[in-house]
Amino acid sequence: MDPTEETSKKNNIEHLIADRREGIGVCGWILVSISFLLVFITFPISIWACIKVVREYERAVVFRLGRILSKKAKGPGLILILPCTDTFIKVDLRTVTCNIPPQEILTKDAVTTQVDGVVYYRIHSAVCAVANVNNVHSVTFLLAQTTLRNVLGTQTLAQLLAGREEIAHSIQAILDSATEQWGIKVARVEIKDIRIPMAMQRVMAAEAEATRESRAKVVAAEGEMNASKVLKQASMVLAESPAGLQLRYLQTLTTVAAENNSTIVFPLPINLLDGLGQKNRGG
Repeated sequence: MDPTEETSKKNNIEHLIADRREGIGVCGWILVSISFLLVFITFPISIWACIKVVREYERAVVFRLGRILSKKAKGPGLILILPCTDTFIKVDLRTVTCNIPPQEILTKDAVTTQVDGVVYYRIHSAVCAVANVNNVHSVTFLLAQTTLRNVLGTQTLAQLLAGREEIAHSIQAILDSATEQWGIKVARVEIKDIRIPMAMQRVMAAEAEATRESRAKVVAAEGEMNASKVLKQASMVLAESPAGLQLRYLQTLTTVAAENNSTIVFPLPINLLDGLGQKNRGG
């Protein structure tokens, strides 16, 4: 987000809060004066009702006669409250984990999936969280659900499975811009699990198996072709050197004798086999 736009949004929020806090009127000042007087008369007993403790991770939004007392929330530490005219609401500033239950989503390519996620957010402006929305946690939870469904509905199943991180960043940006006026800062969005129907899982498994088989056949065919080329070159070398063929024959006998000791091999001269072949052709 552009820093100028962010500053203008904060200024607009502060103006809205300031409009609510224009003044308490003459009657209000009279009631406040009476409240101060009662505290002074009943001092030191009344001090226990006036002093409140705000923890380090909390902020207190103080209302005086229904109006917000100051632009900023009070705390942490000790704060002073008038017992008759002031009320306050404590706001927790720690990071909140929002678990999004599994959502039935129809993807762009018409595949039904169940997707669940988690959103991490915190309140950075206690005044906005109290003054601008009724229940900030409930509203953020519902907005996270609808945003998850809307964003994932525009993605295909392949994009959903391969681009979880990009989709999570997109959801975070949408939530952060929408919850800025409520004093919410979305820190992180994660997609926990994607469930696909069993029928679709079987189809995807069959498709993957067929793809692997086709690749294996292509690799085997390429291996046969390379082997045939090497054998052709070897045959050409052996044809040029008859003694090399005899040495190759003896090497094969050595390999057979080493692996199968019980096998008896009777070597025959290659020339004898050639002579028998010529006699058969002559007959």
